[in-house]
Amino acid sequence: MTHEDCLGCRLANKSEDIYMVYEDDYVTCFLDHDPFNEGHTLILPKQHFLDVDELDDETANAIMKASILISKALKRLYQPDGITINQNGGVFNELTHYHMHVVPRYEGQWFGDFYREEDVGKVDVRELERVSGRMVEAIEEIRKGCLL
Repeated sequence: MTHEDCLGCRLANKSEDIYMVYEDDYVTCFLDHDPFNEGHTLILPKQHFLDVDELDDETANAIMKASILISKALKRLYQPDGITINQNGGVFNELTHYHMHVVPRYEGQWFGDFYREEDVGKVDVRELERVSGRMVEAIEEIRKGCLL
């Protein structure tokens, strides 16, 4: 698959419009366009990988570091009851590009709702720019306080 043929590659390399909250040499993190909850973030490697077992060590480490940073920012901004981190491989990978979801969750939310079409879209996607700005600020504050 070429870079141009892969939506995930285009998103991770910012050839498509995204609401980016963090990036490094290996990954791009941005808000999900159809979030489960406000702050729902995707982490995509800039290089094309399909499944987790294909990741090289540098990219895998960058993904894990980004998931920690995003989790800290979500906790700071939203005080969720928990964070769910997941990735869907094989036929369940709708982007055909490895990606990880980092989702703030609250008591009473059944994560199975994440996969039900009728429950998607509870958050007004027009708010993505505002949420992105808050996430970027929180991440900058966290990174100033400690080295990752």
